[in-house]
Amino acid sequence: MAEGTQSLRELNKLRTRELISHVATRLFLERGFDKVTIAEVAAAAGVAKMTVTNHFPRKEDLVLDLHEELVTGPARVVAERATGESALDALRRHFFQALGRCDPVLGFSGPDFVAMLVGSPALTARFREIHEQREGALAVVLAAETHAAEDDLTPRLVAGQIITVYRVLLDEVFRRTLAGQDNESIAERLAEPARRSFDLLRPSLGDYAVR
Repeated sequence: MAEGTQSLRELNKLRTRELISHVATRLFLERGFDKVTIAEVAAAAGVAKMTVTNHFPRKEDLVLDLHEELVTGPARVVAERATGESALDALRRHFFQALGRCDPVLGFSGPDFVAMLVGSPALTARFREIHEQREGALAVVLAAETHAAEDDLTPRLVAGQIITVYRVLLDEVFRRTLAGQDNESIAERLAEPARRSFDLLRPSLGDYAVR
């Protein structure tokens, strides 16, 4: 019974989180991110303000509810790479899988949503922070996987180069979305630049961190 109660409690928490996120996104799209308060989100969702902040400690995370996946995704891909696969090859494989399904983690969303993101200084700053955090998370895993010494800068330098590819390609998804292109067209047109980007890293990183 206790296990069933716990499962029901977790399900209710998930439903509440999804409700808050949905309501917040609607309000932000209607009025702009910077013009909506946490209290207004709570009132529209029919929950207490503390409930909102318990689920989303930062207002920006009401919009960027994929921030955990954004930050930890590349690091997890490297940690779970196949035997004989390098870090770069694992990330390249994962990127193109995500590109094929127009994954929101790569920036795919509607034009109104993208306009809201790029039009808010707070969200733009949060994105910069996320890029820095995902770079740091990837560097930690690369250091562990290569048994790098504490003062070895190689994992950080490698992580910086790879995350730059992710960042630039995400910016391009945003740019093309605002230009009126649909997700499928963007994915198709981004494939070649993405291949070229990963290929440019191959001479120096193709044999780095091979499991």
